[in-house]
Amino acid sequence: METIIREIRSNIEAIEDHTALYEETNFGERSEALDFLDSDVIDRIEGLLLKDGLSEALTNLEQYAETVKTRLEGVDESLLQRLRQDIASGNCTGAELRQRIAGYAGDASEGGRQADEGYDSLDALVNGLLLTEPAPEGPRQRDPEMFLYQPTPARIVLEMVDTADFRQHDVFYDIGSGLGQVSILVHLLTGIRAMGVEVEPAYCDYAKRCASGLNLSQVQFITVDAREADYSDGTIFFLYTPFEGGMLDRVLERIRHVSMRGRIRLYTYGACTLQVTRHKWLSRLDQNGDQVNRLAMFTSPHREPQAAQQLIESEAAPAQEQDEATRLRRPVRGC
Repeated sequence: METIIREIRSNIEAIEDHTALYEETNFGERSEALDFLDSDVIDRIEGLLLKDGLSEALTNLEQYAETVKTRLEGVDESLLQRLRQDIASGNCTGAELRQRIAGYAGDASEGGRQADEGYDSLDALVNGLLLTEPAPEGPRQRDPEMFLYQPTPARIVLEMVDTADFRQHDVFYDIGSGLGQVSILVHLLTGIRAMGVEVEPAYCDYAKRCASGLNLSQVQFITVDAREADYSDGTIFFLYTPFEGGMLDRVLERIRHVSMRGRIRLYTYGACTLQVTRHKWLSRLDQNGDQVNRLAMFTSPHREPQAAQQLIESEAAPAQEQDEATRLRRPVRGC
């Protein structure tokens, strides 16, 4: 046991004495050190305590590790608090924010470069910056076709921003927006209006508070079933596999109707990409095939205004005829 304790103490001391970790710019390296303290030091100590019972030496060692961890987290919080203040005052958006993210997260900030799933120091930076309070508990019950909420890896959002060619008139929709970081980040980096559609009220309220805390009036979150949401002003849509099956098909049908008025772009990540690919009204733009852990890009056909109006009218006609037939079949009430 003494050998193990010396080894653990040596690991803690190495982190404590690594002065570069206390420089704000070394966020990525500090994030790795914090992960190491959590998983390789503190969790290991707690495992030994459970196995061998209370030990003053192990308890003191755990307190030492927690003290070093708190110091490192304090450096992060000071950095993130200043960034939040700059964002809220309008002094850190667009290229300026992207440059700062790159400076703190390093190579991890290059969107889409990682082909594997998982999270990294970029996620720690973005989530720490945008999500300013503990996350609420997820719903106890959900539709069978819905997936458990997982935050979108920040590298995927950066890749989308890099490839989407956002324009001033665009309106972005994150469908199944969860805690809201995708819509917030897209708006901060592009300046366009960003919407989040989320059925879970606790998640939606949380996202609203985060956006409000950063003074982002052009980011909105709507508590609504995605199958019933109004997407009529949307031009760019994103889904990180919030649901599948008939639920996904119904949402895509609503987006298809939006595309009759003008071209839309759709980005997907995760297992839903395979189902979206089967919708023939969408053309796929990327070359990632069946790799569901890569960003997929789709677009709808371009239609001239007159052709778009004719298509809308042709699709509306059968529904109007059905409504008229239903009306005529109703019995006439007597006087």
